[in-house]
Amino acid sequence: MQTIRSFISIPITPGITSAASKIIRALKPVDSGIKWVPIDNLHLTLKFLGEVDNVEIPDVCNAIRRVTQQIAPFELHFHGTGGFPNLEKPRVLYAGIEDPSGRLVQMVADMELELADLGFKPEPRDYRPHLTLGRARSKGGRVSAELTEAAESFRDTHLGDMVVDELNLMASFLDKQGPTYQVMDTIELNEDAES
Repeated sequence: MQTIRSFISIPITPGITSAASKIIRALKPVDSGIKWVPIDNLHLTLKFLGEVDNVEIPDVCNAIRRVTQQIAPFELHFHGTGGFPNLEKPRVLYAGIEDPSGRLVQMVADMELELADLGFKPEPRDYRPHLTLGRARSKGGRVSAELTEAAESFRDTHLGDMVVDELNLMASFLDKQGPTYQVMDTIELNEDAES
């Protein structure tokens, strides 16, 4: 049996990718303490599954389908920048996401339950929608005041809106250059589900 490092994500539109890449390009020269997400790898992660036996992939896809069959396509708004736990000492720098319908958060909660039945460990924290732009290279390392200030300057930047109508089950391959991703399956939301 072979295992595949896997996660569930939403692909983002070229317009939002372009807006996010402008922020990354503006912040990159300010502080070398952040490992920036390569532009080609930008996506909205819903759940990291870890190493999954390849024979379990169809079960994972079916679990995702059971959830997406209940959910109609919905809109997300990408807006501003922030950091986890905060912008002064961020482990993660991100672009914010507004989920006006609440369907994204509901979908992730439903997926957690379906996947828990397959033996995947539920996330200990509530899902907070965000688009990861970069991660701190050192644990708990403080970033420069310049980076915090520069990131703050994008707090009110609108990156764009998009309709979510599909999810991807992704494979992640790690090498010296960093991770590369491959779509294993695309699972559509249900156009006929009640909004």
